[in-house]
Amino acid sequence: MSSTPVGTPSGSPADQPSGHAHGEGGPAPRWRLIGPGLVVAATGVGAADLVATLVAGSRYGYALLWTAVVGVLLKIVLVEGAGRYSLLTGRTIFQGWSSLGRWTHWYFGPYIVVWGFVYGAAAMAGTGLPLHALFPAVSVTWWGIASGLVGAALVLLGRYGLFEKVCSALVLFMFVTMVGAAVLAVPNVPDMVTGLVPTIPDGSLVYVLGLAGGVGGTITLAAYGYWLREKGWATPRYLRVMRVDNVTAYVVTGIFVIATLVVGAELLYSAGIAVSSGDQGLLDLGDVIKERYGTAAGTVFLVGFWSAAMSSLIGVWNGVSLMFADFVGHVRAERAERAGEAGVDPDAPAYRLGGRWYRLYVLWLTVPPMAMLFLGKPVYLILAYGVLGAVFMPFLAVTLLWLLNTHRVPAGARNGWLSNAGLAICAALFGVLALNQLADLLL
Repeated sequence: MSSTPVGTPSGSPADQPSGHAHGEGGPAPRWRLIGPGLVVAATGVGAADLVATLVAGSRYGYALLWTAVVGVLLKIVLVEGAGRYSLLTGRTIFQGWSSLGRWTHWYFGPYIVVWGFVYGAAAMAGTGLPLHALFPAVSVTWWGIASGLVGAALVLLGRYGLFEKVCSALVLFMFVTMVGAAVLAVPNVPDMVTGLVPTIPDGSLVYVLGLAGGVGGTITLAAYGYWLREKGWATPRYLRVMRVDNVTAYVVTGIFVIATLVVGAELLYSAGIAVSSGDQGLLDLGDVIKERYGTAAGTVFLVGFWSAAMSSLIGVWNGVSLMFADFVGHVRAERAERAGEAGVDPDAPAYRLGGRWYRLYVLWLTVPPMAMLFLGKPVYLILAYGVLGAVFMPFLAVTLLWLLNTHRVPAGARNGWLSNAGLAICAALFGVLALNQLADLLL
């Protein structure tokens, strides 16, 4: 089993920021606005989230704008908790979960395997749609497969620094594209201000919950601590840097989501245009933009659509593969310790960027799901994925409450009332979302 020592990123010293220090006497942390926070925020905003926001704007105009603000605040609380745990303890989030009992193994193991298989197909299909619209000679399936292979090559062959730069470039393009579309749509500022006042129009409760809790909410929120390590931000000295990184990233994401809602409100709601559910809805919007503003604007939007889908793909290929490698390595180390093997440290982080289990999960995300692009999605697999996926976000919120209020973190750094209130709201909101999804699946 390969492992990375506490506080040591897998990249070479040249890849590490100059502020990387292990003691209080080291140089001050190097402040950067572009960091792991932008990666985790962008990875969580995929094509499906954009469509959900567009549909909310097309149905209710600006009335649900306040939920986007609430959603940003909730994600800041969740990601800050995951990052704080990692920096203060020197442990990964899975090590924290494992300290709560072996039941976390039994939940997380099946979840990450099933989720990865179905997400791999969905992510590749999401990248294939805009590319097929741009270059119709190649099918969605083959464009998706090509994107999956490119993403796999990037995260298998490159170091974290390259991955972050590519992801940041994709985020920048999708941000400029959607904000540009919102500017072209000429937002109604008085209506936007009115939309910041919390209201729940008739029939909008599902959209309220979805926008506040779902946009940017995924398993990759829990990957933040791993990306902090790979960045070289691995000690308590980076706590303030992490918080600035996290807030900056989700402010950018919030502007992006608001811009998407503006596009839905101005281009769709005002004209009474409906878009399809799923990724196809973004293609519908591309057609609307092309008709109103010309072919060039429609083409730029499709490239932005692909950028959003591709940033999510490579983020999952990298971050969730690190989580899987840590899970397998940690479970194997615990078994070895129980068997009395010498030299085993179950408290050491059990992952390595580019390690065997990391590579295996990247291939799991890429190769087997290709069959689903040809054969469709098996019903029972979708049901299992939905059931497991629905309960992950409340699982994250509840376990962070548990970890950050107990002896598992230093007494002086445990949650205050504001963090506890935020995580409790997250747990309740995501719990309602989980029950709603379970009801849709089973009833």
